[in-house]
Amino acid sequence: MDSLTIRFAAADDDLERLAQLDSSHVPAAPQLVAEADGRVIAAVSTRDGHVIADPFTRSAEAVSLLRRRERQLKSDRPRATRRLTLRTAH
Repeated sequence: MDSLTIRFAAADDDLERLAQLDSSHVPAAPQLVAEADGRVIAAVSTRDGHVIADPFTRSAEAVSLLRRRERQLKSDRPRATRRLTLRTAH
């Protein structure tokens, strides 16, 4: 593996093929993918963390990097603020 790119999945990424190779289902969108030498070898859902990977490629390091990036993105999301509504008696 000469290069590895972590990016959000694009419409032309064949995640269905990758899921079939992994005997799984396509992760829920949005997904991050790991692309090695121009080919998607792993994907992770940023929604639920479900991962698929090419079982015929050394993809453990790519999956590890995908999970790390997924955690970074989750920690960067603004936390929902809790709204407090006070009601006054009439």
